[in-house]
Amino acid sequence: MERTFLMVKPDGIQRGIVGEVISRIERKGLKLVALKLIQVDDATAREHYIEHKEKPFFGDLLNHIESGPAVPMVIEGEGVIAVIRKMVGATNPREAEVGTIRGDFGMGITKNIVHASDSPESAEREISIYFNESELVNYSRMDEGWLYTSGD
Repeated sequence: MERTFLMVKPDGIQRGIVGEVISRIERKGLKLVALKLIQVDDATAREHYIEHKEKPFFGDLLNHIESGPAVPMVIEGEGVIAVIRKMVGATNPREAEVGTIRGDFGMGITKNIVHASDSPESAEREISIYFNESELVNYSRMDEGWLYTSGD
């Protein structure tokens, strides 16, 4: 099983759609293995967005992610990185498909409801920023046998 990182950003918290995001994940058959409510501090925000450090929108990213509580989580499932990226939609919500989280709820590029890892390397790095190994829970869902079949 693969793991990925997803965070409901402060705009998603303020708009009261954390439950909707989690519900979509669970209904898809993906498994939550870690979740918490936090206030992202400046050092964590800078580490999270390090790849954007030299870009002109870096300050906007930091200001937004630090502007209120966020809900980081770790999700597990076969091919979960690609599945979550499809579920969240394009970075720019105005270009995101209807039915995606950003397409249904977002309006701006910075305030686009969620952040999702885009590769196995990013997922591993971002998970380690927000969670210790002891916070990741290993368990089996009762429906895993129904979700995954050989050859899929």
